[in-house]
Amino acid sequence: MAVRKFKPTTPGQRHKVIGTFEEITKSAPEKSLTVGKRSTGGRNNEGHLTMRYLGGGHKRRYRFIDFKRNKDGVPARVKSIEYDPNRSARIALLYYADGYKAYIIAPNGLQVGATVESGENVAPELGNALPLSSIPVGTLIHNIELRPGQGACMARSAGTFAQLTSREGTYAIIKLPSGETRKVLAACRATIGVVGNSDHALEQSGKAGRSRWLGRRPHNRGVVMNPVDHPMGGGEGRQSGGHPRSRNGLYAKGLKTRAPKKQSSKYIIERRKK
Repeated sequence: MAVRKFKPTTPGQRHKVIGTFEEITKSAPEKSLTVGKRSTGGRNNEGHLTMRYLGGGHKRRYRFIDFKRNKDGVPARVKSIEYDPNRSARIALLYYADGYKAYIIAPNGLQVGATVESGENVAPELGNALPLSSIPVGTLIHNIELRPGQGACMARSAGTFAQLTSREGTYAIIKLPSGETRKVLAACRATIGVVGNSDHALEQSGKAGRSRWLGRRPHNRGVVMNPVDHPMGGGEGRQSGGHPRSRNGLYAKGLKTRAPKKQSSKYIIERRKK
């Protein structure tokens, strides 16, 4: 994965940095694994605007991703690496030996024609999914479950990974991309490797129109509003707006929003870096 820059032939091209898409091998998705995705425009079931600055954007089809990887003992061949408009990572289409098809998040280095497996006794190799109890300590992993059988919910974005640092009884100690260190049941599954498309963080849209293609409408700051609209609004001339806070008055810098008696806090060994 690499990025390309453009000559400043237009104002939009001047700061534009996008991916090369060189790893993508197929343009159209597997139709049986997709479904049409309706856009809400930020409205709820009554038609009221509940999320601001959303709307428009290119029409999308949702790709069903196999986050559970519970088809044990059946090898699968990587048929293609594809683009997914619903996430930053690339996805890989798997053809299982018994004819079953599935999409997974494509780890960095996974090639078309490679074979991946899932299960308790498979080798800890790139793209294989196995319980944390079977993964060697120090391995870089992604697509981590929080509860056994729930499906992966951590370390799924482009370029992210976690590291299995140690084990304590029935728990595995994992260092997450945020810097948080926490316990996860060793029966939970994870996939070996780092999520691909790691240069996604280097991309720059170059123009406002690319944000509109993604369904993001213009976002106006609180300090330019009136006092009736935002706690940071008002003032003669360009006033700073006071302490940064949300539209509802909740402090935005430094206020801890995590519930103090949250049940899962006992599994967190070290909080994320600020």
